[in-house]
Amino acid sequence: MTLRFLHGADFHLDSPFSALPPRQAAERRRELRQLPQRLAEWTESHPVDLVLLSGDLLDSASVYRDTAEALRDALGRMDAPVFIAPGNHDWYGPGSPYAAMPWPENVHIFSRPEPEAAELPEGNTVVYGAAFTGPERGGSPLADFRVPEDGRRHLMVLHGELDGTQPRYAPIASADAAGSGLHYLALGHIHSRGARQLGRTLCAWPGCPEGRGFDETGDKGFYYGEMDDGGGTRLEFVPFALRRYETVTADVTGKPPLAAVEAALPSDTARDLYRITLTGETEQAVDLQALQRALEGRFCALTLTDDTRTAENVWARAEEDSLRGLFLRELRRRLAEASTEEERRTIEQAARYGLAALDRRDLG
Repeated sequence: MTLRFLHGADFHLDSPFSALPPRQAAERRRELRQLPQRLAEWTESHPVDLVLLSGDLLDSASVYRDTAEALRDALGRMDAPVFIAPGNHDWYGPGSPYAAMPWPENVHIFSRPEPEAAELPEGNTVVYGAAFTGPERGGSPLADFRVPEDGRRHLMVLHGELDGTQPRYAPIASADAAGSGLHYLALGHIHSRGARQLGRTLCAWPGCPEGRGFDETGDKGFYYGEMDDGGGTRLEFVPFALRRYETVTADVTGKPPLAAVEAALPSDTARDLYRITLTGETEQAVDLQALQRALEGRFCALTLTDDTRTAENVWARAEEDSLRGLFLRELRRRLAEASTEEERRTIEQAARYGLAALDRRDLG
C-alpha cells in the first residue's frame, strides 16, 4: 500500500516582517496566519495519509493565542495523523502553546529531546520524532539510533540540519542519518529546500512555505511524498507561497532607468515583493524617487538600490578649461584617494548630481 504524506516546516507564524512598512507588515502577518488553513484545504483535495511538520511552525514559544488556535484548528481539520517536532523557535515547554493548549486527537506533538516512536494503526508504519525543549539543544538526536529490521516503514520528523555548523541547533551527522536505517528523515530549520540520499535514508528539508525577506527568494512550499511498501520514496515539491520575494538586476547602460527595469521584469509582479538593483554606467544620477513613483502599484512592495557607475566619458571632460572641468578634476582627485567602496560611490553620485545641476537638468 502506498503511503502518501505531506512534509512541511518553518511556517514561523507571527513573524514580525519588520523590514516592511507597518501596514504591509500587518497584512503579511495576516496572510501567514492563514497558511495552516490553506494547507488543510489542500489536504482535502489531495490524498494524504500522513502529515509531518518539522518544527518552527510558530515564530516563538509565546505567540498570540489566536495564532496558535488557528494552527490547532487547521491541523484538526486534516483527515490524517499529524506529527509535530517542535524546533528552536517553537520549543516544547510548560508555557508553550504545544503544552498549554488542548490539541485534536489526530495531532501528535513530540515532547522529549530523545527520539520517541508512534505506530500508525494502519499502513505498517512507524513515525519517530524528537523535540527541542528549549531554544537550544546540543548533540545529534540520531546518535546511536537505529530502527529494527522488521519489514515496516520507518519515518522520523526532526527539526535540525545535516552536518550543521552551529552545535546549539542539534546538528545531525550524515553518518548518523545513514546508519539510522530510516526510510525517510523529515527535517526542518533550513529555509531553502533540498534532499540527500544517505544509505537507504532519504533526508529532505522542504524550506519555509512563505518567504519573509530577500534572503528567502523564489518558490516556497512543501514536499508531497509517496512511499511504497519497501520504503522507496518519490518526492514532489509543491510551490505554495501567496507571495514571493525576488531580486532583479537592471543594467541601465545606454537606456533610461525605467526602460531598463521594465526589460528585466517578468510580466506579472503584482503579488510579489521585489528588490531591484540598478547597475551599469550612466552619465546622469538615477532619480530613485521618480523611478519608485513610475513603478508604483506594480508590486506588493518594492525596494530600489542604485549601484550604477559614472560613465567613463564623464571623467574625460575633466580636462576642459571650464567650471565643469575644475569640478570634475577635484572629484576625480578625491575618487583616487577614496579608501572604501562607499566613499567612491558617494563621489560618483556627487559627480552626476553636480553635472546635472551645471546642465540645469531636473534633479527630481
